[in-house]
Amino acid sequence: MPTRILLEGRPGSGKTTAIRRLAALLRARETVGFTTEEIRADGTRVGFALETLAGRRAVLAHVGFPGPPRVGRYGVDLGVMARLALPSLADAASDATDAPAARKLVLIDELGRMELAYRPFEDAVRALFAADVDVVATVQAQPGPLTDALKHRTDVELLRLTRANRDALPEQLAARLEPARR
Repeated sequence: MPTRILLEGRPGSGKTTAIRRLAALLRARETVGFTTEEIRADGTRVGFALETLAGRRAVLAHVGFPGPPRVGRYGVDLGVMARLALPSLADAASDATDAPAARKLVLIDELGRMELAYRPFEDAVRALFAADVDVVATVQAQPGPLTDALKHRTDVELLRLTRANRDALPEQLAARLEPARR
């Protein structure tokens, strides 16, 4: 059975840091996916960048982007989802027939309103969770149709990321996902 983990946390709880640390700790397992991070100017958040685990990076959302769509005060460039996010996940499902230890691990930061505004990405996420693929994804604590459905699946483990566990959790997950680390 595939491993399916959602890391739920409030904004600023360390979700992105946890996913990046997990990716860095995994040495024998190939990871695919992406992370997002805030873009700040003069101490104020002005946007978000998306970076694939392969190192490709682009601005996903910014106060200066016109949209649509708009999420809060940010215009979202859905082309970034098409050019970077989708290709970073594309071949993971094709590995589903490989031996579990050889399969790629999909890391997604995050399943949020900006990312899910791109319907083909939402469809790809649904397909990943339906396939025999290992997935660790971050989600905000706030409700959303797809994330609520994923959180309530019996084959998904929901872990709440807090200040108390955010430093230890990546190491614990790495030990579970890469048995040779034990």
